[in-house]
Amino acid sequence: MMGIYLNPGNDGFSKICRGEYIDKTSMIALVNQKINGPNSLICVSRPRRFGKSYAAKMLCAYYDCTCDSRELFDDKGIASDYTYLSHLNQYNVIYLDITSFVSAAKRNGSSLSEVPNAIIEAIRKDLEKIEPDLRPDESLTDGLIRYVEGEGGGRPFVFIIDEWDALIREARFDHTAQMRYLSLLREWFKNNTFTPRVVAAAYMTGILPIKKDGSQSAISDFKEYTMLYPGHFTSFCGFTEEEVRSLCAKHQMSFSDAKAWYDGYHFSSIGSIYNPYSIMCAMQDHSFRSYWQKTSAAESLFTYINMDFDGLQETVARLILGERIEVQAARFENDLETFRSKDDVLTLLIHLGYLAYDEDDRTVQIPNEEVRIEFRGILQGAGTNQRWIKLLLRSRRLLADTLAGNDQAVAQAIERISETEYAPTFYNDEQALRYVIKFAYIAAMEHYKKIEELPSGRGLADVAFIPKPSSLYPAMVIELKWNKTSDAALDQIIDRKYAASLQDYTGEVILVGLNYDEKSKRHTCRINRIEAKYTHD
Repeated sequence: MMGIYLNPGNDGFSKICRGEYIDKTSMIALVNQKINGPNSLICVSRPRRFGKSYAAKMLCAYYDCTCDSRELFDDKGIASDYTYLSHLNQYNVIYLDITSFVSAAKRNGSSLSEVPNAIIEAIRKDLEKIEPDLRPDESLTDGLIRYVEGEGGGRPFVFIIDEWDALIREARFDHTAQMRYLSLLREWFKNNTFTPRVVAAAYMTGILPIKKDGSQSAISDFKEYTMLYPGHFTSFCGFTEEEVRSLCAKHQMSFSDAKAWYDGYHFSSIGSIYNPYSIMCAMQDHSFRSYWQKTSAAESLFTYINMDFDGLQETVARLILGERIEVQAARFENDLETFRSKDDVLTLLIHLGYLAYDEDDRTVQIPNEEVRIEFRGILQGAGTNQRWIKLLLRSRRLLADTLAGNDQAVAQAIERISETEYAPTFYNDEQALRYVIKFAYIAAMEHYKKIEELPSGRGLADVAFIPKPSSLYPAMVIELKWNKTSDAALDQIIDRKYAASLQDYTGEVILVGLNYDEKSKRHTCRINRIEAKYTHD
């Protein structure tokens, strides 16, 4: 007999398969290898809309012993794995979507601290239908033990818990609710009497890793796979580049455009990973644009950035400009309330999908154009620190003056920004000037792709701004000098034909020569315009 939470069958995954499903069933083999073993408790955390619920419903359909799911899986990747038939529909299943319990509590006006009891009662109701001898005073754990060893035919349970952290996130300031919930999970998965007799495996998925209790996980027996360290589950974080290429070919969409918009989560073991929701929306709409605002509340990002630990907003600006920022992620408490430093906020943004993490050098960057749009919107939003608003206004004016060829206004604007907190402490060389230029032209990132040290046949152009496909602005090439002249900077761009490095670009190019003179402590600027029609062999 199928229930709502206990052995709910395969309808959820069946509906998914009737749509355009990208086969991720090979993930089942990873779980099969761990069943009834020392590492059978798995927690996989991913950002919103990265396919977590699809995976949970897939596992439910595969393991549930009350249904026959061969028709769903025989033509999928898992069917070729040696573990396929030995585990197919061989277990009792408890399937929980924690968001449904949180939503019900809010709708009914109940305290979130009552959610753990609601979960227990929901499972008990299903258990009573197949275990009529369940006594009113008998605990759920005792009832499940008796069922497995009696009417359940000796089949242990696979626990599948979707959005496991929904209560942790929603009850961020209700420590009673959090502790009751974590105690329930410990009762199931860290219980020497219950766990080995009832639990064949557990698969939990959510946005956040398991909350820490001190320096350790609050449910320490779980093996965790996160956006920091996805391990063997890396290729199942989202869509691989091969899968995106295939989708683009099927829907006659540009793969290069898809890559520009949605690539950026990169793992050394597998390569690029793409947000499945955004890719599928782009394919269905036949339009590349940002779908991110539909997947995660922008106001959350706004709140975290405005904490402004240790100059966090300046760090975000550097990220928008394409820089990689080092981050220490180990101290994050895996919740939405305990923030002690800028690193904690940046680590949360990794788990939320706003930042991509490089495990090799422990740095973060904004993954792609879709997410960068969200960051730009936040920095321009109401309530952002006033110095940021002032910088953005100055930057927009600077861009307009650059495009208009207003040499003196550009020099004055650079001078004003060099006197603010955005300049390095020691303004003493060309690299310091380059650092100021990054912030000065931050408004240009909405219209351009910025390349530093763009290679040409006769050297490197300091900074180049390449118009995005949707931009009507001309390209810009900027050369910087220290204690020389702006004329020399402009002549170098022309003499060394830096504009020729703008491959496949045809149109107007703004050439900008900038110089800082230490003696006069003045910036000077020369601007020229040329038409570029360059082809390359």
